[in-house]
Amino acid sequence: MSSEINIGDLLTTRAFLNPNKEALYDVDADRRFTYRELNERANRCANGMADLGLGKGDRLALLAHNGHEFAECFLGPTKSGVVIMPLNWRLTAEELAFILKDGGATTLVFDKEFTPTVEQIREMGEEGSDLQRFVCIGEDTPDFAQNYETLLSESAATEPQSKAGPDDNLFIMYTSGTTGHPKGVVHTHNTVMWGLFTFNATADTHFNDRYLLMMPMFHVGALTPLISSTYLGTTIILLRAFDPTRTWELIEQERITTTLAVPAMLNFMLQVPDFERYDWSSVRYIASGAAPVPASLIETYMGMGMQINQIYGMTETCGPACMIGPDDAVSKIGSTGKSFFHTEVRIVDENGNEQPAGVPGEVLVKGPHIMKEYWNRPEATAEAIVDGWLRTGDVATWDEEKFVTIQDRVKDMIISGGENIYPAEIENVLLQHPGIADAAVIGQPSEKWGESPVAILVKSDDSLDGSAVLKHCEGKLARFKTPQGVEFVDSIPRNPSGKILKRILREQFPGPAPQ
Repeated sequence: MSSEINIGDLLTTRAFLNPNKEALYDVDADRRFTYRELNERANRCANGMADLGLGKGDRLALLAHNGHEFAECFLGPTKSGVVIMPLNWRLTAEELAFILKDGGATTLVFDKEFTPTVEQIREMGEEGSDLQRFVCIGEDTPDFAQNYETLLSESAATEPQSKAGPDDNLFIMYTSGTTGHPKGVVHTHNTVMWGLFTFNATADTHFNDRYLLMMPMFHVGALTPLISSTYLGTTIILLRAFDPTRTWELIEQERITTTLAVPAMLNFMLQVPDFERYDWSSVRYIASGAAPVPASLIETYMGMGMQINQIYGMTETCGPACMIGPDDAVSKIGSTGKSFFHTEVRIVDENGNEQPAGVPGEVLVKGPHIMKEYWNRPEATAEAIVDGWLRTGDVATWDEEKFVTIQDRVKDMIISGGENIYPAEIENVLLQHPGIADAAVIGQPSEKWGESPVAILVKSDDSLDGSAVLKHCEGKLARFKTPQGVEFVDSIPRNPSGKILKRILREQFPGPAPQ
């Protein structure tokens, strides 16, 4: 076993230590894998990709739903230094093409249902991407791609030569940017390893845990738990997509001990008819992030005997920033807790001065798990990381004991159903319409999604109506980014420098958002 830090080799070591322990249950595929079996398939994937020509530093993009194949493609090729680019499958072909081209991915592994999207990207030629190789998961593989299972069956199960070191890039995960274009968050083997140290030293995690993973694996909120479970030797119960009824069933059938669910998911679970009939006595706690959890929701689950432990973090921190522990979840209800182990948090004013208790300020985070950089964006990196501190753009307060409570977002980010949405990206699309003179997008409260985007527009064509605006967005924006409502105004308020005064717009259009 190598003593060098290599995230893929965590699976190698776990398979050596606990070869017969259940590693992963892929629910929708109805397949269970021991650590030995999962490692052998990951090795076949790594060797198969090497046979296709992928080497250290090459980017492998994954456009796939949650499944054992995703885990294999992530944990295998990374042993050899291949850099993984998880893709948000909810994006349009145009949005995906930008990410693929920007990240320089040369190989794409995709679920067969995304074949039409991949064909659209291929039709764009070199302007759309640098892709040279395609591997399809599932039957009925298109003629331009190789079948995933065939690739594995023709490849060796032996350990590939581990060529990646601690400071080599591990993955590039794209997150929406305030400029309207996504930015690639780069993490190395070392920053992710420190993310694991940080999470496992803070969270209530156990060797015999059975973790229900139902967040999409292109999110750091799913990828970090996958890697952490490999490191700890716990068992992952993997759900292809969140389904509230199936979640309750799995909690009972698989004796789930912990999971992570965004507030909207927690709310949907309570809407399941007669959910009380399920046995959730095995659950120790549920972690929740992406948005503040309403106190009423926490209290409801507490009344059911389940603690909701809020986590605050982001892709740039590999997940961890703050977390409320089990010993404080009740007394500090509504707080996201203190900084993680190996993590420092400050709340500062606009001049960088630390704020006293109860006074809002921007959250800064520091630790060895902070991202390396934004891919090919040195100016954005320099703006985000100042003297080792990551500027989160989030506003929070803390109390005398340094318990943090998130208040708002400096960058006007909208969080809808756990997805981060940046208004500037939507505004850029809206302004492409010849009948729109000016545009602003704000978030309005949504009972279903937490928040939903709403467009505030100034017409240049009097005949323009809301339906025409929404039609214009089709194919240009993922559905979750498409405005749920349209409002028309004579002018959009701005400050002297031209920045939209969204606080005024939120007061003028408080919502709730159309459902």
